[in-house]
Amino acid sequence: MQANLENHFLSDGTLKIILSGYWTIDQTVPSIDSIADLPDTTATSRIHFDSRDLHRWDSSLLVFLGALLGRYDAPHIAIDRDGLPAGARQLLKLSQTVSPRLETAASAAPPSLLARTGEAGIEGGAAIKKTVDFIGELVLAGMRLLSGKAHVRSADVWLVVQECGWQALPIVSLISILVGLILAFMGAVQLRMFGAQIFIADLVGIGMAREMGAVMTGVIMAGRTGAAFAANIGTMQVNEEIDALQTLGISPVDYLVLPRIIALVLMMPLLCIYSDMMGMAGGMVVGVGAFDISSTQYLTQTRHALTITHLGIGIVKSAFFGLIVAFCGCIQGMHCGRSAADVGKATTSAVVIAIVYIVVADGLFAVLTNTLGI
Repeated sequence: MQANLENHFLSDGTLKIILSGYWTIDQTVPSIDSIADLPDTTATSRIHFDSRDLHRWDSSLLVFLGALLGRYDAPHIAIDRDGLPAGARQLLKLSQTVSPRLETAASAAPPSLLARTGEAGIEGGAAIKKTVDFIGELVLAGMRLLSGKAHVRSADVWLVVQECGWQALPIVSLISILVGLILAFMGAVQLRMFGAQIFIADLVGIGMAREMGAVMTGVIMAGRTGAAFAANIGTMQVNEEIDALQTLGISPVDYLVLPRIIALVLMMPLLCIYSDMMGMAGGMVVGVGAFDISSTQYLTQTRHALTITHLGIGIVKSAFFGLIVAFCGCIQGMHCGRSAADVGKATTSAVVIAIVYIVVADGLFAVLTNTLGI
């Protein structure tokens, strides 16, 4: 049975639409443009539908009704939808709940410089407030931890220790050895001009202990562990698990943030020491293999060049960098939005911000150690 349409224009200005047959996509259904005797909108005051003989319908009927109602969209025309199937009435109502956009993104005028500046200022102020609030919550959580009142499980701490500890050794080993090789080759270019290749050991040892070991470990952990912190906590935010913790009276900072910060601050000095050793091993490969320095000479020169001060500076830096990485990852996850795209943004922001803060902090440490003469 085909789709049939009859329209009658009554003397009181009512347009009666009679729908019958099968209005399905596999049938040839009438279109608005094919109906030549539809009255003008100025003469029509009411539209009434009759679908008693309508046996089957799908989206084809909705397309026709949408076009018809769009043509007779006028304030003085009353639409009587009671004669339509109940499902069609609900779908039409749902389709009209979202108002059409007045202008597309392409045609919208770009905001002025003053508006962009104001928006950037507002966003910056909100970010500062968010950071200060999180620092305050973290300080209060630390006080609860010291007093034994924090909800911190040792199993969570050891789990994070495992994830950011020995599981990170392969990537730390690879990067540290390559950095040691690079430092050795860079120093050898100048040192061999004076026949002082033996001081490659001093350059690599002090450079890895004071700077490169801590910095490279911090950058690696920012991209590996900081991103994981942001993604894990951000996903919990999307799934409303953090809201559930708050409903149960459990502080999310105690339960989620403190274990990650404690674990990373504890593991970063150990990873830094391991990175120093791998970097020195890489430098020794270059010194022994390319510049005829015996391994005994290289190790002896390294032992004489390194002091507890050099190692201590790197270890202190690494602990501070671990705090930065964990803080950035956790704050981005805790303030993540409620969608998958927001989780991606939080992960990216955690890595970028952590690396920037690490470089800035390393510069401040360099100024401080130079001022103190150490």
